Amino acid sequence: MNSIKAVLFDLDGTLADTAPDLIHALNLSLQERGIESKSVDELRYSASHGSLALVKAGVPHLDEASQIEIQQSLLAYYKLVNGEKAKLFQGFEAFLTLLDSHNIPFGIVTNKQAKFTRPLVCALGLTKRAKTVISGDSTQYPKPHTAPMLLAAQQIDCLPEQILYLGDAERDLVAAEKAGMIGGTALWGYLSESDTPSHWPSQLEFESVHALQQYFLNTVL
Repeated sequence: MNSIKAVLFDLDGTLADTAPDLIHALNLSLQERGIESKSVDELRYSASHGSLALVKAGVPHLDEASQIEIQQSLLAYYKLVNGEKAKLFQGFEAFLTLLDSHNIPFGIVTNKQAKFTRPLVCALGLTKRAKTVISGDSTQYPKPHTAPMLLAAQQIDCLPEQILYLGDAERDLVAAEKAGMIGGTALWGYLSESDTPSHWPSQLEFESVHALQQYFLNTVL
């Protein structure tokens, strides 16, 4: 693993804790329909799986048409609150600084649409630091397809097999494997009780960002 020359991150639930913004937008949508708000802890695990999955987890009793209507309202509110409460997971500022100090480029590959990704990356202070930011609509296909992964590799001018890709969902690790990258599971992310990360095609697992940094200090650098 000392051949790692670059790092790519999933965004929601891996690099940044974005659940508070997403769930706030959902609650605004629910409130205008007279539905009780949901807590962040209640729905955090769903925040990595897209807006419709979040709505279905929040109001599973509603019919699909109502869920889609709430999803559209959620997305409208999310444009207004995106980045307000989101923050890098604890330890990432130090880790990204470590990468910078060793000239190891890092970037983001997310399934979030660019219209949401760009403002969020800016709010996180990463616009100039990230060497590539690939969104769900940057290529024809989102993860787990290899297209966004390989575009990111091309933009940071690094061979896929020299890139560690970190994610907190099975599709992230499937995409990494199919693209020929080193897959790492972010166990601090939005994993639910039904997730089975031990069965995902990852080569590395990290309990915390601190563990990730220690791995780099002991193995990569």
